[in-house]
Amino acid sequence: MLMLATMPALAAQDSAKVARRAAVKSHLQQHFKFYGFVRNYFTYDSRELIAGTGDLYNYMPRDENWNQTVEEAAVSGVPREDLNDVSTFRFLSFTTRVGVNVVGYKWRRTEFSGKIEADFYIGLSAVGSQTHKLTGTAQLRLRQAYMTLGWDSLRMGKNNFARVELLMGQAWHPMAADLCDVISLNTGTPFGPFSRTPQVKMDAKLGKYVTLTAAGLWQMQYTSIGPDGQSAEYIAYSKTPEAYVGLSVQNKGFLMRAGVDVLSICPRHIGEVKDAAGNDVKVKVSDRITTYSPFLYLQYKHGEFSIKAKSVFAQAGEHLNMNGGYGVKAVRPDGSYEYTPTQTSSTWVSLVYGGKVGAQENKHPQKLQGIFFGGYVYNFGTMDPLATKDDGSLYGYYYPRVKNMNQMWRLSPTILYTVGKFQVGCEYEVTSVLYGDGKINPVNGLSQNGLHWVTNHRVQIMTKYNF
Repeated sequence: MLMLATMPALAAQDSAKVARRAAVKSHLQQHFKFYGFVRNYFTYDSRELIAGTGDLYNYMPRDENWNQTVEEAAVSGVPREDLNDVSTFRFLSFTTRVGVNVVGYKWRRTEFSGKIEADFYIGLSAVGSQTHKLTGTAQLRLRQAYMTLGWDSLRMGKNNFARVELLMGQAWHPMAADLCDVISLNTGTPFGPFSRTPQVKMDAKLGKYVTLTAAGLWQMQYTSIGPDGQSAEYIAYSKTPEAYVGLSVQNKGFLMRAGVDVLSICPRHIGEVKDAAGNDVKVKVSDRITTYSPFLYLQYKHGEFSIKAKSVFAQAGEHLNMNGGYGVKAVRPDGSYEYTPTQTSSTWVSLVYGGKVGAQENKHPQKLQGIFFGGYVYNFGTMDPLATKDDGSLYGYYYPRVKNMNQMWRLSPTILYTVGKFQVGCEYEVTSVLYGDGKINPVNGLSQNGLHWVTNHRVQIMTKYNF
């Protein structure tokens, strides 16, 4: 009898547990959207590269590195060889990614959302004492972590409404948010900006077609160059956030975005002056260089066809992962320096065509796409002449990769096949650089003698499972 009496109570408890589990599950499904992918690259390169991330993130082929001169080879009897003309192959899966979007929270008229995204990154942990760039254990790293506050349906005139969104945290740089369509890990770098960085950004969508963007940004992973290499210290001593303002216009399948990035950094805060006896004395200095980098982005989509194009005129630009830097143009009596930036034009275009193929099923849609990418970079040199010492050497010329690059181009056709959540792609990428002999002309910061082209051929297969 006691058991019969307690059965309804036990059943009610079980129902309550089921209801609570269902409520938790519903809450997670409504507010937390998990995503990610497992990705593998199988890559062949015809020569040595300037690259990162296990050499998957390709910037450009390395310049020639001859073992001896023509005259030396004629005497030695040993063949003259370019030591960088060596092919390599690798396959890696450390670019696997995980993330979660948090959505659907609201308080009065304010909407709240957020994102945390991470992937695996090579080179942060080596095996034993091994420090080779292709050896080690991939570590989980932060890609994006930000929150957003949004205000919708803000009245703007009689018939139009505005939406304002405020983002705070680590996210894509506004100039790098529109990426080209390639399967390569570099996504077109260094022909276009590539940076995720701490920021406070406001997007104001005014009506249906126009969006204004303003942002204050800092540096963390992608940083400026200077006397001590690439570092976020130069912006820290400047005490001035990087600034961006932009305008976007969209209508149907067309999108136009234009903006300008302004960066002011302090490369040095300690310099030297001569005392009365001619000795060097360290003093505090207020070095500063301010650069301006405008850009234009165009996009058009119609049916199975899309075309994108971006062009950037960058002063310096190394903090955006592009080619560029700056040098000393004058030395002041107080020990401080004046600087002049390099000026570089970088442009890329990407086209995509393709749609559904074969028998279609709801759970396993099939798609075959053809992709083509083309990019071009031209180095105009420094804005002003570089300062030289009595022996003719430069006081300072800071460039993260190679100073003797005059221009470069890249072509990359790709075939991408998608079946449901699985993708496989094959990409051929040819990158060619016009190098000088390395002797910098202080008048314009260029290496214009001994010009020669150096080319790398990359063949890459990618497999990817999205979840």
